[in-house]
Amino acid sequence: MADSPSTETVVLRRGKDDVTRRLKADICVVGAGIAGVSAALQAAKLGRRVILVDSQPALGGQAVNSIIATFCGLFSNGTHGYQFTYGIADDLLAFLERHEQAIYYRHGPRTTVVYYDEVTLGRWVEQSILAAGITPVLGAMLQSTQVEGGRIVSTDFMTRYGRVTIEADGYIDASGDAALLWQAGFACREPARQRVFGTQMVVLENIDESAQPTREEIGARMKERAESYGLLRREGLGFTIPGRGIAAMNMTHVETPLDPVEASAKALEGKEQAARAVEFLKAEFPACFGGARVRSFGLPGIRQTRWIVGRHHLTVEEIRQGKKFDDAIGRTAWPIELHDHGDGHHWIVFDEDHVHYIPLGSLVPQECENVVAAGRCIDADSAALSSVRVMGPCIAMGMAAAHALDLAGSGSVHQIDMADMRARVVDNVERQHYRWDEKELASKVTAA
Repeated sequence: MADSPSTETVVLRRGKDDVTRRLKADICVVGAGIAGVSAALQAAKLGRRVILVDSQPALGGQAVNSIIATFCGLFSNGTHGYQFTYGIADDLLAFLERHEQAIYYRHGPRTTVVYYDEVTLGRWVEQSILAAGITPVLGAMLQSTQVEGGRIVSTDFMTRYGRVTIEADGYIDASGDAALLWQAGFACREPARQRVFGTQMVVLENIDESAQPTREEIGARMKERAESYGLLRREGLGFTIPGRGIAAMNMTHVETPLDPVEASAKALEGKEQAARAVEFLKAEFPACFGGARVRSFGLPGIRQTRWIVGRHHLTVEEIRQGKKFDDAIGRTAWPIELHDHGDGHHWIVFDEDHVHYIPLGSLVPQECENVVAAGRCIDADSAALSSVRVMGPCIAMGMAAAHALDLAGSGSVHQIDMADMRARVVDNVERQHYRWDEKELASKVTAA
């Protein structure tokens, strides 16, 4: 006879003193998007004890949870360019390639863009973090920081399960909003005038791929008809891995304010805009989208809010010139993609041989000794940041941030051995590896 289920309980009451979980690490990474995950994995490869913190109850940041669906800026211009970022990027691409219908290389007309399945990417993030021995702390909201002599010595987070205090030698701010440095009282930047719009992504299933409209057709129809559907944006596009009948649609512009009440309202408005975009697609392109249904809405996709004041303020002029910095840690050739007006965006492309670089100085805050930023909160003007904030260079930034803190140890990131740093990041600045040989090129070329 089976044992009876236990019915015993314990009655508890919260005490007057908060119980705080205390953790120590060599490096604490704040933000578990693609930049933060890359930083954490690289730091672990360097033998550092790593804690990875995120405000969401899941890893992967916008790359997974906002369903961005594309790795941009990972390859040089031209339909089959060479790879810009290696290391962690190689690990990620290899994992996706091992899984059926998890990755698709879209070649052309200007560059190679990687479409990916967000569920498979999420599994890579989770498995990689666990295998590396990294301690994740999820659903954790930053409450306070302790600063001594220009160094963050500890951080306090609140989770639904209680308070967590983390002490670390170095920190990586990959929060996207420079949340760590802002909370610590260090100087940050915000746009002086117009905010940069974000996007509410939506994933549609049961589409007819054989009847898919082109981006140009969607854009032209939106210019004509978007107003009648109550849509703010007048352009749109989708990302489809062939053979799955699923498309991730990028059809909206959504304000992303830093005020908590305004941000909550705009998040709901973003979903309403995405739902209207689905109505537009079903009505205007019924052959492709008539039988489609919404599989999921992503979390709000944010492009730019607040960022650090670094040693170097990267400018759009330096991007255009392709200036190669002595302390370069990564590169890309992605267009200037500035979403600063509601109905459209600036899209300025570069020549096939163009490359522009990201200096370590844009990752290192002027006023802080033991923090390095990575991702969309590095120091750059809005136009420059619109090119370098995409996922390819964000991986390079995360790796570089880990290397910089590893070299600094308990010292200052402003005084690291730059010759050693350059040697560590040389692949992501100099290497030119083509993933496709001539036979593969002939078989993989796809229509724009």
